[in-house]
Amino acid sequence: MAAIKPYRTLDARPNAESLIKPGELVDLIEVTPLTLADRRIYNQLLENAWDVIDKPVTHVIAKSVLRGSHNSNDRVGESLERLMSAIVKVQVVWDGEPAVERVQLLGGNVETIRRDGLLEYEIPPRLRKIIRNSTVFARLQREVMFALSSKYALTLYEMVQKRGNLKYRSSERFSVEGLRGVLGVAKGKLTSWSNLNLRAIQPAVREVNALSDYMVEIAPIKTGRSVTHVELRWWRKDGDGMGEAARELSYSKVGRQSRIDGAEEAVTVAEPRPRPAWLDRRGAALKTETYETARLRHPGYDIYFVEGEWRAWSEGREAPGDPDRAFLAFFRKFAEANPI
Repeated sequence: MAAIKPYRTLDARPNAESLIKPGELVDLIEVTPLTLADRRIYNQLLENAWDVIDKPVTHVIAKSVLRGSHNSNDRVGESLERLMSAIVKVQVVWDGEPAVERVQLLGGNVETIRRDGLLEYEIPPRLRKIIRNSTVFARLQREVMFALSSKYALTLYEMVQKRGNLKYRSSERFSVEGLRGVLGVAKGKLTSWSNLNLRAIQPAVREVNALSDYMVEIAPIKTGRSVTHVELRWWRKDGDGMGEAARELSYSKVGRQSRIDGAEEAVTVAEPRPRPAWLDRRGAALKTETYETARLRHPGYDIYFVEGEWRAWSEGREAPGDPDRAFLAFFRKFAEANPI
C-alpha cells in the first residue's frame, strides 16, 4: 500500500471566512517585537500572496485593504517598516536535525503615495522555502482575527488554531521564557511570572475563550518555588459554546471587555446583526465525530476549507434535516471532483 503523502500547507486554501498561516510562522520567536496591527497586516499580506507565495514574484495589494477602518495610511507604512526590519527565529528541520532559522518576515516593497493606491511587496527567499516545506498550518477565522484586541490574544488564538486538529494531543508544555518569546513580550517587560500572567496571559485566554471555537487553559508548573513552565491545554467547544462565541462576535465591541471579564455592563449592548445559523459554522456546528469521519474517508484534504465550500454552496438552499450526513455527502462529491 502506497504511503499517504503529508498534506502540504500550500495545498490548504483560504475561503471567504478564513485564511491560512503556516505553522512555522505561528510559533516563531520575535527578535524584534511586533504590534497587533503588524500581525494582522502580515496575515493579510500572506493571504494575498497565497496562490504563488512560494514563487520568486512580487505581489500587489490595495492599501485600503490593509488600512481597514483607519483613514490614514501612516499606520500601514509604519507596520511595513517594522515587518521589513523584524528578525524572527523559526523552528525548522535541517539535514534531519532540529534547527533554528533566523529570517526576515518581509522583503522589499513599493508603496504608491496616493491614499487609495497600491502596495507591491516580496516574500524573502528563505521564508519562501520554509513555507514551501510546511506541512502544519493554522486556519484563522477572519472575523475572530479582527475582533481580538491584543497581540497576545491573537498569537494565542493562532497557537490553538494550529494545534486544534491534532488527533492525539490536547496539551503542550512550554518553558516560561519560550512562551514569552512566542507571545512576543518585549525584553525587560513583564519580567515576573505574576505580571506576565496577570497582564498578558490571562487577558488573552479570556478573549480566545470568548471569541473562538476553542476553550484554552494555561496552567503554571513550578520547579521548587518558581514557575518555570506552563502547560497549554485546548479543547473544541460544543455547539452551545460555538453559538455563544458567534453571538459575541455579532455584538458591538462596546462593552465587550466587560462582558468577557464577567463585569456588569455599563452600556447598553446593541442588538446583534442578523446571522443565519445555517450558513455560519459556529451557529450550526457539526459533530466532532463528523470531522473525524471526514478525515478518515478523505485523508489529505483540508476539512475546514471543504466545510466552508459546503456552506457557501448551501446558501439559498433549504437547511438539511441532518447537516452531518449532508456535509459528508458533499465531501464525497467534492473529493471526486477535486482529486489530490
